[in-house]
Amino acid sequence: MHQHSHDSAHHHHHYHAHEIKQISDVFLVGIGLNLAFVIIEAVYGFATDSLALLSDAGHNLSDVAGLLISVLAFKLAEVKPTERFTYGFSKGTVLAGMANAIILSIAVGGIGYSAIHRFTHPTAIDGLTVSIIAFIGIMINAVSALLFFRQNQNDINIRGAYLHLMLDALISLGVVIGGLLIQYTNWLWLDPLISIGIMIVIITSTWRLLKTTIRLSLDGVPDNISIAKIKALKLLDDHIQDLHHIHVWPLSSSKNAMTAHVLFKENIPSDLAEEIKALIKKNLHTINIHHATLEMEYKHCKSEINH
Repeated sequence: MHQHSHDSAHHHHHYHAHEIKQISDVFLVGIGLNLAFVIIEAVYGFATDSLALLSDAGHNLSDVAGLLISVLAFKLAEVKPTERFTYGFSKGTVLAGMANAIILSIAVGGIGYSAIHRFTHPTAIDGLTVSIIAFIGIMINAVSALLFFRQNQNDINIRGAYLHLMLDALISLGVVIGGLLIQYTNWLWLDPLISIGIMIVIITSTWRLLKTTIRLSLDGVPDNISIAKIKALKLLDDHIQDLHHIHVWPLSSSKNAMTAHVLFKENIPSDLAEEIKALIKKNLHTINIHHATLEMEYKHCKSEINH
């Protein structure tokens, strides 16, 4: 029995390590593709004097920085717990998401300042070149987003990277259309206007990411956790009267922990209590609770059983 449990844990650890390796590889490929495009976009942005291209390059560069931070966070998540950090450094993934939001916020300020200046000082640009470069961006962002889509979507960093890349593809599409319009209409005001549009997209996505990561860093309940579903687990067995003193917090951007009291209607044998506890934990895992400590309470006496 114990041997089987040990083998299962070893298999789970091996699978988890393999999954982390796959995720890290996907991030590295995404970083490589997007960094190459940032360089191309920046070079042609300066060559054509297009604020839209330079703004998009700045946005993409901030995404590259975010991906680099996420890779670092996944590496930190693999660090074993110590006496000082009993959960290891898993929560570094939450801090990585917050850092990503801050980097995006900085990018917004630069874009806004340049766009306002360009409205009063319009500059002639090569719209066709802008469209061609932006179209290459759509292809790169689409390929990168597909890589992330195939991975686990329960992690905020993977989900954030996927959403950012999809947004980047849409932004690049806007730059393509804007470049063609500038080429054939000579509406130079479109260049800073596109930059303002990019800024609005960044602000929207950054605000959501910042709110989520601040809440998680303060041990708030993650979005994918329902307290109502946890309380409903009292229906699993007729012996359970109530589940209370529930506390849920994130261990990382993808794993969550919980403590709770399980109140029984009457005294029951300890082996039956263990079976019910195991059943509760099994069901908690299906609703994204990966580590649970349960205190068993009885109607007239209390007995703490922790694992």
